[in-house]
Amino acid sequence: MTPELPSAPVGGVARGRPSVTDSPILVVDDIAWNRALIGTLLEEAGYTRIRYAVDGLDALNKIGEETPDLVILDIMMPHLDGFEVCRRLRANHAYADLPVLVQTALSGVEDRNRAFDAGTTDLVMKPLDRTELLARVNIHLENRALIRGLQAYRDRLEGELAMARSIFDHLLPAESALAALEKSSGLRIRSHMARASELGGDVWGTVQLGKGRFGIYLLDTAGRGVSAALNVCRLHTLVQELVGFGHSPARFLQELNRRADDLLVGGEYAAMIYGVVSPATDRFTYACAAAGPPLLLLPGADATFCDTTGLPLGVTADAKYEQHTLPFPPGAAVMLHSNAILDALDDRAASGTRQSLAELVAGPWLTHGQQNAFPAIVEKLGAVVDNPPKDDHTLVWLARPGPPAPDGTG
Repeated sequence: MTPELPSAPVGGVARGRPSVTDSPILVVDDIAWNRALIGTLLEEAGYTRIRYAVDGLDALNKIGEETPDLVILDIMMPHLDGFEVCRRLRANHAYADLPVLVQTALSGVEDRNRAFDAGTTDLVMKPLDRTELLARVNIHLENRALIRGLQAYRDRLEGELAMARSIFDHLLPAESALAALEKSSGLRIRSHMARASELGGDVWGTVQLGKGRFGIYLLDTAGRGVSAALNVCRLHTLVQELVGFGHSPARFLQELNRRADDLLVGGEYAAMIYGVVSPATDRFTYACAAAGPPLLLLPGADATFCDTTGLPLGVTADAKYEQHTLPFPPGAAVMLHSNAILDALDDRAASGTRQSLAELVAGPWLTHGQQNAFPAIVEKLGAVVDNPPKDDHTLVWLARPGPPAPDGTG
């Protein structure tokens, strides 16, 4: 069906568009007859909120009392001409976008350029033509209304996104819960999250398994924005419902994927790593669903990427996941990370300027010792990737304290 076009203007205002006839207008002219003429033309076109100023100083005072949506300004006036009125308005941030329609008899190119340099929005030539005046008044008031609507929408959207980020942050483990987990397991647990400018899709958490054992996961949903955040909330809820499967990483991901298949539709998917920490057996057992490979750091050794296999969550309901086991003795550490960090470092490496994540981690690990490695890794990463990043960047650090090194770094 062919869309209906707006009707032709009637009295200066087009039917089918938002009415701007109640927009406040300030007419500035030192000649009373000109003020009366412009006012009459506006009133006949249906405009109802018209005020008048007799010169530039009077105009600035009235604008300060009540900001209009449009100023119709004479350029040649005593005391303070239209050029100076425009300059003073544009120097004030509150009036930087206020439309100023200058009426002038000056027709030279230099004079017109001077008016625009001073901050004029538009010009209408004297003697005034009714149709031209009303057309220009209407279009600038409509633009003003549209811009105001867009600003209101942006403010509302930013407020809603701020609320969503707050809710998002509440999904992360509380400091008190991490402190209790560290005490029961004897591990150090640290994290770093650099949020993208858009609402992203990273979240991590822990699952209590008892007897010093616990599960830990890093979830990364595809995309950014509200849809990614909603998927994170949905999957986070499922994770909490699957604690009974938490002792087996492969079974845990398999069951999560089966249930997520009904939630993630239309090409949506998520990457996830879930691992179980068992200090009593010196093991870290994990399974991956297209997640970034964990980094294993053993005392005195470089950081090593570990095996990862497995389809993303949401691709197919009957996906199977392989379980892997890493040595996790005292003095060792495991670092989980979002795929976006690898992508960011790969972008830099393509230009021949930066190294891989394993190389970036190895330096602080070998030179700062286990105790101080993670803050140094975060600092080094921040120096080589964008801030804010294009996508969420998440690091989760698990370290088993070992005997102090001879130099005291531990």
